[in-house]
Amino acid sequence: MSNESSTGGQTVSSGPRSRFGWLFDPALLSVAGASVVVVFVGGMVQISHGSYSMSYVEAWYAMFNREVLFDPAAWQSFLFGTEMPEVSTESLVIWNIRLPRVIVAVFVGMNLAVSGAIFQAVTRNELASPFILGVSSGAGLAILLTLVVLSGVSLGLPLLVPALSLSAGGVLTAALTVAAVVGIPASWLYAVRSATRSAVVGAAGLTAAAVLGFGLLAVVGTGPLAFASISVVVSVSALLPLLAAVGGITAFLIVYAIAWKNGTSPVRLVLAGVIVSTIFTSLQTSLFFFADNVGVVQSAVAWTNGSLTGADWEQVRIVLPWSILAMGLAMAGARQLNVLLLGEQTARSLGVSVERVRFGLASVAVLAAAASIAVAGIVSFVGLIVPHLVRSLVGTDYKKLIVGCLFVGPALMVVADVGARLGMGLLTGSGVQVPVGIVTGLIGGPYFLYLMRRQENIGEI
Repeated sequence: MSNESSTGGQTVSSGPRSRFGWLFDPALLSVAGASVVVVFVGGMVQISHGSYSMSYVEAWYAMFNREVLFDPAAWQSFLFGTEMPEVSTESLVIWNIRLPRVIVAVFVGMNLAVSGAIFQAVTRNELASPFILGVSSGAGLAILLTLVVLSGVSLGLPLLVPALSLSAGGVLTAALTVAAVVGIPASWLYAVRSATRSAVVGAAGLTAAAVLGFGLLAVVGTGPLAFASISVVVSVSALLPLLAAVGGITAFLIVYAIAWKNGTSPVRLVLAGVIVSTIFTSLQTSLFFFADNVGVVQSAVAWTNGSLTGADWEQVRIVLPWSILAMGLAMAGARQLNVLLLGEQTARSLGVSVERVRFGLASVAVLAAAASIAVAGIVSFVGLIVPHLVRSLVGTDYKKLIVGCLFVGPALMVVADVGARLGMGLLTGSGVQVPVGIVTGLIGGPYFLYLMRRQENIGEI
């Protein structure tokens, strides 16, 4: 069956090639290619220099060492925290110490850039970013509160795990598990996108059915349907993204409530963000006086300034799943972001539930920012700079804008982290590392001033 139709003598393609043709936009490809080069060069500089210096050739061979690259035991160590197999010293330094820092920088830049782009569309305010809207301060406060109050605490969570078998009960349990893990998020995503009552009811029904099904299996669970009760010890550090998301979305709701007066305006949102950010920052500072552990205080200072020092595979494991989830939801919501830019009246005329979509997309932005803050602390201005830069290069279409942010954000963060880690050594000859948030602030401050001087009506998109 042909996917082409003739209209007025012209052939219009409706196949996958035309649907995803925007991916082959020359400007977008140029931005992506240049960003990949920057990340690669910056990454090579990062893994080659340090207290254990090596040439770029040695670093190259150590990074692509087949004993590590094709060793399942090594990847189990990276991704699941098992014991690292014996490798050469160069490969150990790169794969266990330096490369994870580059990977974390990539995810942090990706998340903050996409988060800022979403906030700018949701608020129709090009000054919006996780830092300026107070989301970073709220998430940082939740993180610091956790570090000070629950430092070193692990939680024992009792779980009922189905004893799967090849019997009918095992197959039923497995099917129900797949439905819960895959179907529930997919159904709620569809509900947010369609913004109809029937979709929401259907998503809620699937959630209730899965919960009820697991409950019935637990009650009648004997023989092939038996459940085993186990206790899972969860480190508080693994819950940092969730805690940061709670703090971030709380801050965003407070900002929105303060700015609301028969609607919002760019100026009111920015002022409300400054107010909330100032209050939450003061609360963060006050927590230092309640910490009786020097190590906790040092960690807290690193969080407030944004730092990738000491980033390892544990941070990669923390940020990876939340980043994949947030980026997938952001791409799925690109169409709704474009509609929001048309204005509330136009969006409503197109059948979009503006407030529901706005809140759902803002939650995605908060999740992305929280994932970054959980592993790197409060890194300023990335969410403001990158969307502006990408918008000037690829245009305002949010499908291309988000993809551009996925590349430019990591490039900026990797370059900034190179400056944070090696800059003081080049300037003073010392091995002191500065927080990466200081470097992004030094870049973002002048750029913010440049935007103000360039545009007289800066604010609304």
